Amino acid sequence: MRRLPLLLTTVALCGSLAGLGALGREGPPAAAPPRGADRHTAENAPGDSALGRSISADQRRLHADPGDAAGWARLGAEYVEQARLTADSSYYPKADEALSRSLSLRPQDNPDALTGLGALANARHLFAVARDFADRAIAMAPLHWQAYAVLADARTQLGDDTGATEAVQGLLDRHPGTASFTRAAYELEQHGRVDEARQALQQALDGSFDPADRAFCRHQIAELDRTSGHPELALAGYRQALADDPSYTPALAGQARAEAALGDTDAAVRDYTTAIARVPLPQYLLELGELHESLGRRPAAEEQYRLLAAEQQLAAANGVLDDLTLGQYQADHGDPAQAVALLRAEWERRRSVLVADALAWALHRQGHDREALPLAEQAQRLGWHNALFSYHRGEIERALGHADAAREHLGEALRTDAWFSPLLAPQARRALADLGGTP
Repeated sequence: MRRLPLLLTTVALCGSLAGLGALGREGPPAAAPPRGADRHTAENAPGDSALGRSISADQRRLHADPGDAAGWARLGAEYVEQARLTADSSYYPKADEALSRSLSLRPQDNPDALTGLGALANARHLFAVARDFADRAIAMAPLHWQAYAVLADARTQLGDDTGATEAVQGLLDRHPGTASFTRAAYELEQHGRVDEARQALQQALDGSFDPADRAFCRHQIAELDRTSGHPELALAGYRQALADDPSYTPALAGQARAEAALGDTDAAVRDYTTAIARVPLPQYLLELGELHESLGRRPAAEEQYRLLAAEQQLAAANGVLDDLTLGQYQADHGDPAQAVALLRAEWERRRSVLVADALAWALHRQGHDREALPLAEQAQRLGWHNALFSYHRGEIERALGHADAAREHLGEALRTDAWFSPLLAPQARRALADLGGTP
């Protein structure tokens, strides 16, 4: 496994780097959200939140001064953030228009517009486009730290492991803080260095004072606890995050995951339902659907899957290309052949470990296990302790008759996180028992 640079390790552990005095499953966490962002309901009424008020104020200023390139760049970035917080993809065309207008007004010396266009491309899953915008912004302004955040996210999703590490390091060098430490933590987690990832997140938390920032950091630490097989610790962390900021929806969805793992399914359904009413992310819809399905509530599950398909259609209409989520859904709940087609297309665009795992599983579901196994192995190339990856690989090996390897990886999945999925974890236990293994 490739070692991360010593400087990144040092920063994650103790914050010592030059210049210190001066981001459901899809990628690194983005920066912490503004407090109290809510789903908007009207064209020019983005919501009574700090971000919504900033959007409204910038709209008024630009109406009075439409030649303000910096103002258009700021508004475009705000639209991208509002879309992320609300899962309302209709903000993306507005962001594109505002950022492109900024760049047309000031084609030179405008790294904010280029960075905003890169963030928009990341949000639309156009990761190669995002990388190119970030590279242009950095060439224009080498100290512009926000561009390094965009670049790190894009390179991670493209499967450029060395480039992603370099971008995270560049971000740490220029702006040690929540955005950099959380990305460093994700990079460390992907390389199997969970304790160091937790220390990086704790460092971000220790330096946070705003309630929204603290909720964001606590949520990320709780996610590490949950995916490491400690749902009780995770539940306490999610509750602390919600105490800091009751409006922070990811922590509410995390609380639902932990409650489901601990067997409190009524509370999990309630919290998922509340989270979805606030922010209908496809990940939440899929997780609630699978929880209903695990409880034998097929009609309720199908309703969540129907809503997921509607959200995906709306996102596609607003320029979001998300064959990964669609492919994962089709592999487990729809047509494996369609899943393979979608995920082959995604694999051509980005060679991340997430896509390698998803394509491997879709191929397995279609019966093509010999082709699936090398992809499942590639999904684990970084050393990420990911229970779902291990489960998928174990089932592929079981189908191929590789009993010893299957026992190893099915056991690894359950040791990593015995509650990694309400549907698949019980299947992993049964498969392991069939092979003569014990959880």
